[in-house]
Amino acid sequence: MRPLPVCGPEGPLRAPDSPLRPPPVRAVLFDFSGTLFQIASYADRIRAAIGSPVSEAAMDALLAGLEAGLAEPAVVAAQRGRDVSAAAHRHAFTTWYASVPGLVPVAEALYEQLRSPEHWRPYADAAETLEALAGRGIALGVVSDVGWDLRPTFAHHGLDRYFSAWVHSFEHDTEKPDPALFGYACRQLGVASAETLMVGDHPAKDGGAAGSGLRSYVLPAGAAPGAVRGLDAVLRLVCAAGP
Repeated sequence: MRPLPVCGPEGPLRAPDSPLRPPPVRAVLFDFSGTLFQIASYADRIRAAIGSPVSEAAMDALLAGLEAGLAEPAVVAAQRGRDVSAAAHRHAFTTWYASVPGLVPVAEALYEQLRSPEHWRPYADAAETLEALAGRGIALGVVSDVGWDLRPTFAHHGLDRYFSAWVHSFEHDTEKPDPALFGYACRQLGVASAETLMVGDHPAKDGGAAGSGLRSYVLPAGAAPGAVRGLDAVLRLVCAAGP
């Protein structure tokens, strides 16, 4: 594989010996949350965890508490290294939930919802995009900063059959954009990094795959659960990079 050029502030330091035409995309790696799936709304999850009616005013107060909690020093500290182990992941989320007094009794229940496949919904265009990519012979993998095994969630929604590589950050003691995660996924799929596209919703973590020699596509944030995510753009990118 041709090494990446050394670049200065304005571009490559040395002109390439021959034109650099990117190879065709042979594999696509997907992030999980916010890319292929989204969990149910916080309001729905809180009501399910509490198990009794919650007025709109009370719910608004709980959600405002969660928003404020994101800035609390203990919560901020708990997010550092959140995805490097299952224990750190659980601690980060339960610390945040418990920053709201009214959610302290259900902090663990809210966390268990994350691990429960039925609380997640694939985006409306996820299945058709995966089917189209698989139909073109594109190898598919999941690379996610997460604290639990995602395969049961994909299987619950009938989407696990498309994937041949599963890279969970907590199993590798590191987080994206560590090149180790992208490199491991590429080796699992038997493809070079230059032949691989990483798709996600986080500019630094998923877009950071470009620093490891992959191509990357970052989706805009904010899509609602079950909405059309705009994943058809991935298929267009793959087709445009075809032979």
